[in-house]
Amino acid sequence: MLLSREIVTTILLAVASPVVAIWPIPTSITTGNTSLLINQNIAITYNGAPVVYTYGYEPDDVQDSAQIVEGGVSRALSAIFQTGLVPWKLHPKNSLDSFEPDLYSGPKWVTSLTIKQTSQDTTTTFRPKAGEVDESYNLTLSTAGAATLTAVSSTGVLRGLETFVQLFYEHTDGNAWYTPYAPVSIQDKPKYGHRGVLMDVARNWYDVKHIYRTIDAISWNKMNRLHLHATDSQSWPLEIPSMPEVATKGAYRSDLTYGADDLEALQKYAVARGVELIVEIDMPGHIGSLSWSHPELIVAYDAFPYFWWCAEPPCGAFKLNSSDVDNFLDKLFDDLLPRVAPYSAYFHMGGDELNANDSRLDPGVGTNASDVLQPLLQKFVSANLARAAAHNLSAFVWEEIPLTWNVTLNNDTVVQTWLGDSSIKTLVDQGIKVIDSNYNYWYLDCGRGQWLNFANGEAYSTYYPFNDWCDPAKNWRLVYSHDPANNLTDEEAKLVLGGEVALWSETADGTNLDTLLWPRGSAAGEVLWSGNKDPLTGQNRSQLDVSPRLNEWRERMLRRGVTAAPVQMVWCTQADNSTECSAPAGPGY
Repeated sequence: MLLSREIVTTILLAVASPVVAIWPIPTSITTGNTSLLINQNIAITYNGAPVVYTYGYEPDDVQDSAQIVEGGVSRALSAIFQTGLVPWKLHPKNSLDSFEPDLYSGPKWVTSLTIKQTSQDTTTTFRPKAGEVDESYNLTLSTAGAATLTAVSSTGVLRGLETFVQLFYEHTDGNAWYTPYAPVSIQDKPKYGHRGVLMDVARNWYDVKHIYRTIDAISWNKMNRLHLHATDSQSWPLEIPSMPEVATKGAYRSDLTYGADDLEALQKYAVARGVELIVEIDMPGHIGSLSWSHPELIVAYDAFPYFWWCAEPPCGAFKLNSSDVDNFLDKLFDDLLPRVAPYSAYFHMGGDELNANDSRLDPGVGTNASDVLQPLLQKFVSANLARAAAHNLSAFVWEEIPLTWNVTLNNDTVVQTWLGDSSIKTLVDQGIKVIDSNYNYWYLDCGRGQWLNFANGEAYSTYYPFNDWCDPAKNWRLVYSHDPANNLTDEEAKLVLGGEVALWSETADGTNLDTLLWPRGSAAGEVLWSGNKDPLTGQNRSQLDVSPRLNEWRERMLRRGVTAAPVQMVWCTQADNSTECSAPAGPGY
């Protein structure tokens, strides 16, 4: 077994066995076979000052680097000592004792963790645009028990601490923790600057505890964005203090809302973990819930049959030629954006799936002709971009704004694609910065059947067996196969900032959030951090190499409180040979 000899490897060989099961895989890693124990009295310093391990520590000031690092240390040590992993599922049956160190033969100890940050953080560190903060780190652990973590920024320190956690296991003795891998040397940095999760909290309600838990899991996976799709035609749960009626009337229930205090707390919680929370108010479509509080602004709300007016019920869009809409948006943005700007460099303005037919019902427009609507939409988007810029925010929009409606954007706007492989190529050829959520790979709600109901009769038989629009389900293997920069030149790829997996919530809420999102989101997380290519062949990494690490990573997430779905049955994770659970070659399988 590889356990019996020193492993000296690069990224290519590090995944040949679950021996070094770091997720996402580091850029470069070498390990050995010396076992070291670790306890809670480990001496930790940050730039020479001692760091005390305080269980549950949260920073008071999320722009204080020392507090950010102290919080990261607290979470890392808690993950080792409070929720440590006994890896019995990951080794042949009844063989774990050969993997674990003997606790009674004078074991060596990890005695220190020296954290060095080589540059000072700036305000940009805590609200960066994609790529503006250096997340790289170097981590070493000697056979003498001295660990050193070096990073340029406190964010890099947080990423390195998450890797440090994965070096350790809980002993079956129950009162000891160890690594079998010393000496360790890791150099690591992300491929993409934007590595995110889209969470839709408008179609179904999520208690804030589920959002907090998702932020935690995002940070463990070395992802760095939570895109909160906060409003839609179905509901408006986000409170706007200057206009309380918007959420009180627009939410599913008047108390199922996120207050200003909730939003601020979530943003701070995210920043403390190196995660940026990006709020989306989708418009000018997907805005029908405003009809409950401001019907004078909206056309086609709950229009029937819905498919003439929108992609799913209830419909509803802003009037595109209305001074009342402008006045409302001035007030909305003046309330919301100053509360977003301290914690994020971005605001997402939506823009997907606007149905031109809606404007036929608008007395100020009265037509669905694109030559009439395009200049109105250009004016609408330009005004919103100016509103964001006034608060030092860059905008996100969905791809339909430039590609369907030919709206001109400013140079700072980022376009989120979702409609297929060609969208990114088209946009980067126009010099536009993009992030990718290609539904063919990264829509995690797909393949689970229709949420619409069908009466007996022609509709029933036509839609049987009631598959959803974006079948099939995107299993982790399909998720892992996609890289947003596939088929682009190096120059074109510079405009690809990264990507997001999307979990739309027609049939999701807090009860199944974790199993839908993880570990499939983890697969995208590795693609966005490390890439999915074998560095020697340039082809996608073998699933035989990836799945042992993903299996272990899923077990670690379970221990830390995220109910990630299983990757494989335990028989596969305990198999002596990873090929035992590989598919037969050839046709007919």
